[in-house]
Amino acid sequence: MNVPNLLTMSRFLLIPVFLALYLDGHPIWALIAVFAAGATDLLDGYIARRSGLVTQLGIMLDPLADKLMMLAVVGALLADGAIPWAAAGAMAFRELGMIGAGTFFHFRGKRTVPANSYGKLTTVIYYLAIVLLILDQPGGIVALWIAVVLSFVTSFVYFASFKELNNETKSA
Repeated sequence: MNVPNLLTMSRFLLIPVFLALYLDGHPIWALIAVFAAGATDLLDGYIARRSGLVTQLGIMLDPLADKLMMLAVVGALLADGAIPWAAAGAMAFRELGMIGAGTFFHFRGKRTVPANSYGKLTTVIYYLAIVLLILDQPGGIVALWIAVVLSFVTSFVYFASFKELNNETKSA
């Protein structure tokens, strides 16, 4: 297991840390756990690309760690009454769909599409929404809905890219 994959694995460990802190009434510390996960996400990708340590395991686990953290945050905010059921349902549907599709296609030997600028923008807006919601600031719900809509647009872009990438692979 290389350093980028270890950093990715640390994000899985930060999920219960976030949940314990948030549900125990420590929102600032919980937010720090989310940002620590975000920092390891940036760092693992940078190290993997820069050092030539990109692995199939990392390609699969990296987005899984991100999506599970996002689902944990959504679940905690929903349990706290900070977000509407409709937003949580839309987010859970999209995230679970992406996890399922990614897993299905990975085990079918299909190539995975790397993150693109739409996905990164969606993540930034989600993080903004999370900060605003956890700190109980105005605009959190609006930012959340913008991120939800953008996440579905991003999913369509990913699936189109996935189809194109795997059709190229087939004909090569």
